[in-house]
Amino acid sequence: MTAVALIVSDIHHAGPAERERVGYELACAPNWPVRQLVRAYRGLVWLREPLGNGLFLEEFLRRSGSPDLVIANGDYSADSRFIGVSDHAAFASADECLGKLRARFGEKLHATIGDHELGKTSLVGGHGGLRLASWPRTTEGLGLRPFWRHEWGSYVFVGVTSTLLALPIYEREMLSAEREQWETLRAAHVEEVRAAFARLSPHQRVLLFCHDPTALPFLARLREVTDRLAQIEATVIGHLHSPLILRTGRVLSGMPAIPFLGVSVRRMSTALNEAKLWRPFNVRLCPSLTGIQLLKDGGWLTVELDSDARHPAKFRFHPLPWHEVKRRAA
Repeated sequence: MTAVALIVSDIHHAGPAERERVGYELACAPNWPVRQLVRAYRGLVWLREPLGNGLFLEEFLRRSGSPDLVIANGDYSADSRFIGVSDHAAFASADECLGKLRARFGEKLHATIGDHELGKTSLVGGHGGLRLASWPRTTEGLGLRPFWRHEWGSYVFVGVTSTLLALPIYEREMLSAEREQWETLRAAHVEEVRAAFARLSPHQRVLLFCHDPTALPFLARLREVTDRLAQIEATVIGHLHSPLILRTGRVLSGMPAIPFLGVSVRRMSTALNEAKLWRPFNVRLCPSLTGIQLLKDGGWLTVELDSDARHPAKFRFHPLPWHEVKRRAA
């Protein structure tokens, strides 16, 4: 027996309130030269219109067919205040996005928590960061489980919260008064992960869903995980938006961490310093629906599975061409 699972990531939907915040990234720049650098990077490389992803979500929903299982791998809002869904507008965007996914796929949907649900510091200017108020809004308000597990045949689907696992890297992005509570949440999450891997049967194969690969070196430090690395057939990540970013990360693997130039550079360089530890997890990227401005290389994945795991999972990338999305919306 076979089944098809669909994987989508980094939708970054902006609802009506967030769409009113045009230029929110540029507003973080501390001066004119930095503003021009951000404008060039966002406009030429990353994404010129970060609040215009709704068209891509609608086109994805139209094209997504009838999969047996659906995994959404984090980042449902634009996070335009950089404090996660503790911001009312970002919460409304994420709620609208998840509402559309749930209406389309129902109980087939499993969704992981991305870094933008909880907050992260802006690329420049040092705005925002991890906010504890985003946690109950994510887990209760949006109904997202920090850890989830689903069995199908010999496969075990496991979803984890990358921000909790990689919490030491976010230390400078959290409020000092909230640090102890975040560490308590992390400890509980780590125990859930340990227990899930400890009870794997030898014949079971794992498909792991971890939004941000920065968390993988922390998973590699857990004995229960390392003892069963051979059973992880694939780890599906999001966060990077484009295969180009993943390839660049592999090239820069092992680079020294940069403790200056702001918390964002420190976070990213620290992740790259340990990127060599991603390899045993058999990483596969699910790009964002848009991809990046430079390549327009977005889309989603499907994976065909044999219930007995006698054959390797077959991943397939489904591109979402920009010109077709724009033409349909016109």
